[in-house]
Amino acid sequence: MRKELEKTYDPSNTEKETYTTCCERGYFRPAEKSEKGNYSIVIPPPNITGQLHMGHALDNTLQDTLIRYKRMKGFSTLWLPGTDHASIATEAKIVEAMRKEGITKEDIGREKFLERAWAWKKQYGGRIVEQLKELGSSCDWSRERFTLDEGCSEAVREVFKRLYDKGLIYRGERIINWCPHCKTSISNAEVDYKEQHGHFWHIRYPLVGGGGSVEIATTRPETLLGDTAVAVNPNDERYKDMIGKYLVLPLVGRRIPIVADEHAQLDKGTGCVKITPAHDPNDFEVGRRCHLPMEVVLTEEAKITENYPKYAGMDRYEARKAIIEDLKEGGYLCEIEDLSHEVGTCYRCGTTIEPMISLQWFVKMEPLAKPAVEAVRAGKIKFVPERFDKNYFHWMENTQDWCISRQLWWGHRIPAFYCDSCGETVVSKDECTVCPKCGGHMTQDPDTLDTWFSSALWPFSTMGWPKETEDLKKFYPTNTLVTGYDIITFWVSRMIFSALEYTDTIPFDTVLIHGLVRDAQGRKMSKSLGNGIDPLDIISQYGADALRFALLTGNSPGNDMRFSPEKIEAARNFTNKIWNASRFALMNIPESLDDTALPEEKDLRIEDKWILSKLNTLTKEVTENLEKYELGVALAKLYDFIWNNFCDWYIEVLKPRFATDCENACRVLAYVLRTSMELLHPFMPFITETIWQALPHDGESIVITDFPEYTEAHSFPAEETAMERLITAIRAIRNRRAEMNVAPSKKAKLFIVTKDTSTFNEAVTPFFQKLASASEVEYLESYHDERSVQIVADHAVIYIPLAEMIDFSAEIARLEKERAKMISEIERIDKKLSNAGFVAKAPAAVIEGERKKREGYENKLHTIEESIAKYKA
Repeated sequence: MRKELEKTYDPSNTEKETYTTCCERGYFRPAEKSEKGNYSIVIPPPNITGQLHMGHALDNTLQDTLIRYKRMKGFSTLWLPGTDHASIATEAKIVEAMRKEGITKEDIGREKFLERAWAWKKQYGGRIVEQLKELGSSCDWSRERFTLDEGCSEAVREVFKRLYDKGLIYRGERIINWCPHCKTSISNAEVDYKEQHGHFWHIRYPLVGGGGSVEIATTRPETLLGDTAVAVNPNDERYKDMIGKYLVLPLVGRRIPIVADEHAQLDKGTGCVKITPAHDPNDFEVGRRCHLPMEVVLTEEAKITENYPKYAGMDRYEARKAIIEDLKEGGYLCEIEDLSHEVGTCYRCGTTIEPMISLQWFVKMEPLAKPAVEAVRAGKIKFVPERFDKNYFHWMENTQDWCISRQLWWGHRIPAFYCDSCGETVVSKDECTVCPKCGGHMTQDPDTLDTWFSSALWPFSTMGWPKETEDLKKFYPTNTLVTGYDIITFWVSRMIFSALEYTDTIPFDTVLIHGLVRDAQGRKMSKSLGNGIDPLDIISQYGADALRFALLTGNSPGNDMRFSPEKIEAARNFTNKIWNASRFALMNIPESLDDTALPEEKDLRIEDKWILSKLNTLTKEVTENLEKYELGVALAKLYDFIWNNFCDWYIEVLKPRFATDCENACRVLAYVLRTSMELLHPFMPFITETIWQALPHDGESIVITDFPEYTEAHSFPAEETAMERLITAIRAIRNRRAEMNVAPSKKAKLFIVTKDTSTFNEAVTPFFQKLASASEVEYLESYHDERSVQIVADHAVIYIPLAEMIDFSAEIARLEKERAKMISEIERIDKKLSNAGFVAKAPAAVIEGERKKREGYENKLHTIEESIAKYKA
């Protein structure tokens, strides 16, 4: 017995049940074999701290649409899910929870802290996974991975050891980006530059023994404490005689040299640059070239060190104020210049980062970046849209060594061990407790690896690498990576160079880039603006299909999209339209019709051939759009076909046939509705499955049925053209009647003059009677009647006698009122324009506006008077 659809569509009654059934039956798992081949996507792993937001919803809706489409096209598809351990974010959550208990991680030690972290992951880590399921994500959950699971951890240790052995990982003192809030180093890619208001403080540095001074300018006067030189350009004639002399460092009294270095520019400022090697990346390089000492003046909390007693313990900004006051008092401060400049901030917490020298682990990037750049240039990997390869090239061609160590406990611990006795360093995939050199005890490095280090291995570590697994052979390299443009540098670039280095192949062939989801005004969604939209609220209220529809409507690769309540309303209206049309169809399709065959071509009428031909073209175009990642375009075409062609025209035309040609009408109706649902399924999986199951169908589920294919057998260009002409004519009649305020219930005879008798003939009279309020229709070679409305349509001129539609006396009375109103408006404007005072004082645009209004009233008056004369004739 066929399943009956409820009167109204309630997604809460169907979505969870449908999803559970699909999981239980294994529909989301890849097929063992496929003639089409394999298609795989690895999910960008959301953080275990995360909760589904609109960015996740868009990203995963795009992925799910692609994977469902490829699954229906017959590929063995794998969408591999998983989550990221998110070192900084997760540790911050746990530390904050402990702070509320009055304890720190140092109080309980590393082992106890990690126990808490794993417990936190167990409690909260699966939350976003369940939310992705609510969205309809058709991942193979039996393959779910976690960046800290044993397999991924093994891959991380393997990579670290290989790179270290090749000399591509090293430990050294370099300038790193330090976040005083997160209390860890962060990589260059994790620095978010923001425009901030600041100052240039111009400071005088006196020469030792008197006889003059030099002037420098700085945006960070607190770092003055760590200055170990002032640099001038070796070609700067102004300072040639000063090179090698010494200056007195203001407030500190330390002697510092004037050195020659090209870092100082001839045409910038005074030409003198203060050099703080321990707190500036450029100064660090100058310090190395000139063999300068490194004076660290800030602690990990960004407070002044004990080496400078007057300022010791002060926060950097507190110290800045105190130092400026002291510089003023000592006569060293020359000028304060206002400035707007880009300041580096931590991408996680927003704190201004502090460049400082630190002993850290680094990856040498130059040897790894070159093949990664070449892979994209050679077209082995393509960005969609192509313009985003510029972002990629800019980053990769200017990349610096990657700082990979983090001063955190939650994450992949660096597999390096140091001998407590002789200082020997051993890098090992396995734990090393005894020094191979002296037999002493070895201690593992306390730092963990940058989260992105493990994420960079995601496409192949999740498939079992470094082991040669069946999944790795079958599904790697993957096909499409779907991600936002904001993490091309963080993640995409690192996956590409990692894959090429460790697997000798690309990780994916296409990177589909999407933009941000913004509010209706184009603003970024944020807590401070209060404009965030919770996708789970939308799913709860309208269903996942409505959310997916709203996210994909108007979506184009690489561009930000605006999300508005109007989009959700449109999505709800569309689901209701589909549901009501399907209920109507199922009420008329008899139970006995349980196969999917179409009538023979000789039994198809013009409207059948038209809808089949439109559907056939739609199938071809939607397939082409999906292959080109034009998901928004494909959905717009589906919407237009289902709403306009199918619901508003075909079903309406079909209604009279249920009494006379029921079987043929129902077979076409069922076929078109079922095929439409199959085309729509990748975009809106739940409602399409529910309707498909209620229709005559072959197979278990729409999820694993074949995607519709274009066929010449369903191409009927002549009938399609003829039907379009009929629709144009009917629409023109409706519009004219609406303009004349004629109720649809008022029937009128039509006289149709045409040479296209193959389109306009007695066979289509029922269309005009049903859809254009025609009492009867007469087809003629010519017709003339002064008191008829003339409507020019495509290949036809239609006449409707006025007497059939209008009560002349009532209409004349209505028009006389309109005429009087127009005359009154014209007189009002004439009076205003003849007022010399108004014309003298009013802006030219206002006067011109009044003249245009008058012209409009004149035209309307002319039309009204013509109509009155016509009705009185």
